[in-house]
Amino acid sequence: MRRRHSVAAAGRTLALGGRPWLMGIVNASPDSFSDAGAYPDLDARVALARELLDAGADIIDVGGESATTLRPPVTVPEEIERVVPLVRRLVSELDATVSADTYKPPVAEAAIAAGAVIVNDVSGLRDPALADVCARTGAALVLMHTYAAPKQRLQDPGLYGDVAADVAGFLAGRIELARAHGMGEEQLILDPGPDFAKTPAQTIALLAHFEQLHSLGRPLLLAVSRKDFVGALTGRAPGERLAGTLAAIGHGVDAGAHILRVHDVAAAADYLAVRAALRGEAAVDPQLALDDAIRHAR
Repeated sequence: MRRRHSVAAAGRTLALGGRPWLMGIVNASPDSFSDAGAYPDLDARVALARELLDAGADIIDVGGESATTLRPPVTVPEEIERVVPLVRRLVSELDATVSADTYKPPVAEAAIAAGAVIVNDVSGLRDPALADVCARTGAALVLMHTYAAPKQRLQDPGLYGDVAADVAGFLAGRIELARAHGMGEEQLILDPGPDFAKTPAQTIALLAHFEQLHSLGRPLLLAVSRKDFVGALTGRAPGERLAGTLAAIGHGVDAGAHILRVHDVAAAADYLAVRAALRGEAAVDPQLALDDAIRHAR
């Protein structure tokens, strides 16, 4: 059972705790690890967002800098140039709820001015000025666990004694830091950071105890789509990790995840729909029948 939470997000209230929400990913960068620049321009990215929303996405997460460590950081002006026109179109044309995936305060401020209502910070609030931006604008903030600086890779098998306890302690400290910079607790969402400053084995150990993070009293975002730990377990490249991703999503939903950040929104929505029906969590029409148009392969 997911605990119910309300999240204040730039004038909106996001009511979490019923069905899991889906956060679809739209990369506004040419070097994403997962799509390798498959959506090279603004029109293509808007079209992708429309597809994700039609497939069931509740939030669109827009990122202008890939997390890959194989490229240097993007400058602030370049990241703003990538993100802001996309955010503006997603809000004005698609009426989308948009999250800006950035750790840079000026980029966050520009994205919020364009209509984003959430900032998804994968740096672990390394720059507290990001909390100042969210406090001033009212935007929600995703606090993620990591010890690695942005664009740096940290893989140390001896880093943690108890990885779940470490993550919980780190996030508790980040909650206090955000509040010290003027944020309300109701603006905060927590992400344990699978694969960030964690080996695949450490990520698996963390997710095995994911439910312990509910003790922090804030909604939980689970970002496991196409991640390294799935690839390590299955021996598959990013584009071939859907089955493993869905298995990880199932585990996260059982543990009470509120938001699922995914690339393959349609597949995740189908998985959740069938799961909910079989578990008696969603009503099934007694007259439910298969459309003849899709009864047979064509």
